[in-house]
Amino acid sequence: MLAIRGLEKYAQDTLIFPAFDFMVGRHEITALYSSMNVRHTILNMLTGKLAVSTGDIRVNGMSYAEGSKAYLAQVGFLLLDEGIYEKLSVRELLSFYKKLYDSSQKIEDVIRLVKLDAKANMRIHKLTLSEKRRVQYARIRMQDPEVFIFEEPDQNVDIETKAVFQRLVSQLSEDGKAVVILTGNMESAVSVTDRVYRLDEKGLKGFDIQEPREQESGEQAAGAASAHDRESVMASQDAESVGREEELADEEFEAEEDQPIQFVRFEKIPTRMNDKMILFNPPEIDYIESHEGQTTLYINGETYPSTFKINELEERLRTYGFFRCHRSYIVNLQKVREVVTFTRNSFSLILDDASRTSVPLSKTKMAELKDMMGLK
Repeated sequence: MLAIRGLEKYAQDTLIFPAFDFMVGRHEITALYSSMNVRHTILNMLTGKLAVSTGDIRVNGMSYAEGSKAYLAQVGFLLLDEGIYEKLSVRELLSFYKKLYDSSQKIEDVIRLVKLDAKANMRIHKLTLSEKRRVQYARIRMQDPEVFIFEEPDQNVDIETKAVFQRLVSQLSEDGKAVVILTGNMESAVSVTDRVYRLDEKGLKGFDIQEPREQESGEQAAGAASAHDRESVMASQDAESVGREEELADEEFEAEEDQPIQFVRFEKIPTRMNDKMILFNPPEIDYIESHEGQTTLYINGETYPSTFKINELEERLRTYGFFRCHRSYIVNLQKVREVVTFTRNSFSLILDDASRTSVPLSKTKMAELKDMMGLK
């Protein structure tokens, strides 16, 4: 449905993103996580406002340059700063869109989908900001293209509106549509899909996201019941038979103890967001902070809560070049650009990022860091 191949963009000799490939097919929902600059560049290319000089963007095999009208007819955009005509009622506006797009969607069905049944006859200027956003969801549903592009679709909206958007996206997927979410918020990305990619000056990279395992499945419950039945049968056996089984079990256990224990090293650091697990490679982490018992990972300006304590993370990450620079901080030394001295007893590490993030460095750790670097 949507195929991006070899797309690359420079702006005044600055790399916005290197060449990358990105595909979204029918029934697929994919989130593209990026900065505002990258997101706007991609949107301008998708809408034809910015010419594609390197690479190619196609929808159903057609590019904007080959036929802008036919290309745009197959793509629906819902932009963050999209305007809306507020003098009409919800039903009146959707009636206008139905005629405009020659839509087969039923107005009442769409109104129910976006949970505006009670306000269908209300003027849009009287709605809340979240409800106005739902009117925009309704508008793009009336358009009914093959590919849907959403920019920050649930930014600053209430919980009910977020739930409406999730239902909308689910319905679009069931209808065989291709959906792309462009966002700078990881929570928004993982709330609607398990396919999340990050695009920045380093290129396109997928996140490892897993659904949490259920605590107890039906099979586990059945297994527990079966075990209980076996215990009842065993209780009815004579003492000699039971004793023999216990001896055999002890021998088997001792034999297992003699076997060498094999340890598996898990290379990624798990975090949780929206009941989903995101796995990060250690080099992706900038630094880690512990505050009031909660440990937080900082990655490209975003924060991710961790279930591990800071001491556990220090042990797991030591071999990857991480350094406990303060009792509440661990830093990735590969991301450090400068060591700054403010006073004789006050130091900071400046990271090599756009905002020049500062991480505290304690006096005792400063001496340890000097030893590590061979400085006197």
